Amino acid sequence: MGKDLAHAVFSSEDRIRYRQRVRRCLDVLDELLDADVFDPGTGMTGLEIEINLVDADAAPTMRNAELLADLRDPRFQAELGRFNIELNVPPRPIAGGGFGAFEQDILEALRTAGERAAKTDSRLALIGMLPTLTPEHLVLANLSDSERFRALNDEIVAARGEQFAVDIRGVERLRGASGTIVPEAACTSCQFHLQVPPGEFAGHWNASQAVAAVQVALGANAPFLHGRRLWAETRIALFEQATDTRPDELRAQGVRPRVWFGERWITSVFDLYEENIRFFPPLLPVLGDEDPERIRAAGGIPRLSELCLHNGTVYRWNRPVYDVMDGRPHLRVENRVLPSGPTVVDLLANAAFYFGVVRRLAESDRPVWSRLDFATAAANFRAAARHGLDATVHWPGLGEVGVAELTLETLLPMAYQGLDRFGVHPAERDRLLGVIEGRCRTGRNGATWQTAAVAAAECRGLSRAAALREMTRRYLDLQQLNEPVHTWPG
Repeated sequence: MGKDLAHAVFSSEDRIRYRQRVRRCLDVLDELLDADVFDPGTGMTGLEIEINLVDADAAPTMRNAELLADLRDPRFQAELGRFNIELNVPPRPIAGGGFGAFEQDILEALRTAGERAAKTDSRLALIGMLPTLTPEHLVLANLSDSERFRALNDEIVAARGEQFAVDIRGVERLRGASGTIVPEAACTSCQFHLQVPPGEFAGHWNASQAVAAVQVALGANAPFLHGRRLWAETRIALFEQATDTRPDELRAQGVRPRVWFGERWITSVFDLYEENIRFFPPLLPVLGDEDPERIRAAGGIPRLSELCLHNGTVYRWNRPVYDVMDGRPHLRVENRVLPSGPTVVDLLANAAFYFGVVRRLAESDRPVWSRLDFATAAANFRAAARHGLDATVHWPGLGEVGVAELTLETLLPMAYQGLDRFGVHPAERDRLLGVIEGRCRTGRNGATWQTAAVAAAECRGLSRAAALREMTRRYLDLQQLNEPVHTWPG
């Protein structure tokens, strides 16, 4: 974004010019969508994995800059908090042995990073929300040393105009407030990317929205924050609240939140970009060097940098991505609903389920979104985040149904079919989807394992803080074995 971005003061003229450029980019995107120039990239996928750094007591350690300087690996980069890093796994098709190649790449990268982290007395933790975090860790001094993050914090804080209130009511209740966006660093996620042709984008995005609730319920791994047991996937609630730019008055007026499930099914990727411009003011009005209309008029492919930057400051749970690779544009669905962890095999099982189900739903003759009200899909999502594997959701043709039953009887067969259409090797398909089946039959995912382990420790007389530390240390030891969480000892 430029060296001076963190210290930039954006004027009203900057914002006007940026808004004009974003709208021009949208016009060019519309023309590109009509021009049949996109790389279809069928079967090309990617993963991003966010990771916590912890010390010997499983507490967060603020050492990401030291670790990244030692690693010198472009796959790793800083995330919002000084105790966060992110691994960007090189994209690949999942046909044949693609999942196995992903697994080896991830394990190798984590092994190297773990060895380097040990030099600073740190460990890597793949978990949706680090249970040992306290409010004292989530302060401005622990924001990563990044101009981008500092500028983003300044702009979101200015847009809010007052402290960010947090009020999460789960099994227990947590209330608090912050004058920065640093509490969002508690949310560590795993994102999946699926490249699709423009004509198929709407179907894949709609399918992703429809199945998001089940994904969250199956993969929930964030039940504790600041010593309180909250939602099965507390990350969803915290992310929504910790970066909400709306004061109470704007919420009452129905202004959309920047962390957003959405409000309708779409017919084109254009719908999402147009909504982003219509509903959300610019946060970082940084102008790029290219003239997208001139580049397109000359037969080139513009990067649409302003449109992409604006899109990156609207935090949809399923987000559209426009990118250019080797001179050709492509589109991706970025699926952002899942937490990190518990293990690499669990992450890849989540990915296999997502890619398989979404492809099968997107190619259905009678799309599920034609029979599922969007507001119901959103309600499903929140119920799943709150209750995890115990959630009940609404599904067309079945009515109210438990997540495990819906998965075993309806969605897992679809996932098998979808992975077959991708050409995934049957052994990899069966191994990974078998993990999803195992969670449903045992009723155990990351969230249920964590809560059971803490409850058992408290029954032995440990305080909540001591129980969380013990559980987290044990979690990290088991994570190293790369055995799925539903097989972990109780």
